[in-house]
Amino acid sequence: MRIFLILIGLMLSVATGAVAESKDAINIFKRADIMKPSIVGRNLDFTQHRFLEKRASPYLTDATQKFAVNGSAIPDVDFDVGESYAGLLPISPSPDESRQLFFWFFPSANPDASDELTIWFNGGPGCSSLSGLLNENGPFQWQPGTFRPVQNPYTWVNLTNMLWVEQPVGVGYTQGTPNITNEIELSQEFAGFYKQFAMTFGLENRKVYLTGESYAGFYVPYIADEFIKQKDDVYFNLAGVAINDPILGDSTLAQQVTVVPYVDYWANVFNLNASFTAAVHERADQCNYTSYYNTYLSFPPPPAPFPVLPDPFASDEATCDLFDTVYTAALAVNPCFNIYHILDTCPHLWAQLGIVNPGDYEPPGAQVYFNRSDVQAAINAPVGTDWMQCTNKNVFGGSTNNRSLSDRSLGPASDGTLTRVIEATNNTIIGAGNLDFLLPTNGTLMALQNITWNGKQGFQEYPAKEFYTPYHPEYNGGALAGAGYLGLWGSERGLTFYQVQLAGHELPEYSAGAAYRVVELLLGRIKTFGDAGDFTTQTGNFTGTTPIYKPAGL
Repeated sequence: MRIFLILIGLMLSVATGAVAESKDAINIFKRADIMKPSIVGRNLDFTQHRFLEKRASPYLTDATQKFAVNGSAIPDVDFDVGESYAGLLPISPSPDESRQLFFWFFPSANPDASDELTIWFNGGPGCSSLSGLLNENGPFQWQPGTFRPVQNPYTWVNLTNMLWVEQPVGVGYTQGTPNITNEIELSQEFAGFYKQFAMTFGLENRKVYLTGESYAGFYVPYIADEFIKQKDDVYFNLAGVAINDPILGDSTLAQQVTVVPYVDYWANVFNLNASFTAAVHERADQCNYTSYYNTYLSFPPPPAPFPVLPDPFASDEATCDLFDTVYTAALAVNPCFNIYHILDTCPHLWAQLGIVNPGDYEPPGAQVYFNRSDVQAAINAPVGTDWMQCTNKNVFGGSTNNRSLSDRSLGPASDGTLTRVIEATNNTIIGAGNLDFLLPTNGTLMALQNITWNGKQGFQEYPAKEFYTPYHPEYNGGALAGAGYLGLWGSERGLTFYQVQLAGHELPEYSAGAAYRVVELLLGRIKTFGDAGDFTTQTGNFTGTTPIYKPAGL
């Protein structure tokens, strides 16, 4: 296009006005260069930026030496990721215990983190938390479609000691035979593992924060509730929880009731034709979804528990399964439609973690990163493991791997578990990315409007305050984060809810700065999402209206 416009300009050069016109057209293509974010340094200065400091080690002992990872020898990572420890630990002190969970622990250099530990869970059920480490909030990232791993300036290790754990048994590198059928058993097994971990690394008397996403909407509240039941602040001193894009309760409420309003809101993205849109609206009316949505997504909500809607799959026709109806139509319009991030279009991006869902793209000859023997050896994982991002085992199938079974627990918003966690911590944060089709924001909000905590049901006002993410310098063009007012939030009686407009299902992957802010709030480093100051791990004049200053040493 640039060459074509130049030729046109030459052909019309006899006319001064025409030449000026062609120059104006050419200038259109220069704007892309003007609008790129400023990167103030390619190689970070270890002395200036806390997130790359060599991490001092009170954790390296005779007991932990076997778990030490050489931070300069992670395959394909051409920088030192810092001090870390990885390996397997049992879920109980029994000498005959065969069930072990795999962990990767990164101590933080942040002096404010000396009395705390934060744990991250991915969902599934049955998906590895290493996917969160590699794609979202770990010290290095290898995100889909990118050439190689990069340093992550927004790793949560900047803020706190971080522990990623593969669980339950049956996931990733874990060892032993799965034998659970519900969240109570899962939380008891995890508590057993965590005590072994804390004893090994001398982490007694730490404040513990639990975080995660997706099906961790079940994991985190149930594990938190188990920590509370232990009544043991030496090992289980729960200080708060944060979950993004969670499933909390009834899937009909979470997906089916909200899907048509969701499509209406993002109509320009879905690009579905008028006849289809009219048909799903009519079906939503017939299935009582429209009136339910209008009645119960209100602030304050109608008092008393919401009525339970019929199972849309109760009949062979499944006429009220509008979620899959819309999903099928979206795939027809956009064959690469991504239920986790609806702005994606073709081509499919290959992810080093491998496929998750049927239909995901896996190029011929591709090798999954954590399925490589050199990677497994580097992180003290069992070499030769056929690692999968999401296991093909039924982790809730009991000891017989019964494929017909599923998690028998109710959602934590349905059985009082989430209420107990909110009231025990008064530091519970739940949020959503508005580009997440799998678990839409309003489905999560509706689940919260159906529970009572600290004396009242639901939020009394719509969470509509502006969510501020600080302006900041960028040091790495391979890991950028937005700034400014990125969403909305509200907080009542110990529960904070937020939404981030341009985030998908995986908040730290799609909006790293907003996710970083969530952790700052969880840890008590900031008071609210409305705080307009800098990130707590950097200072400077980054208001968005002044130049980005170059730090000393760069």
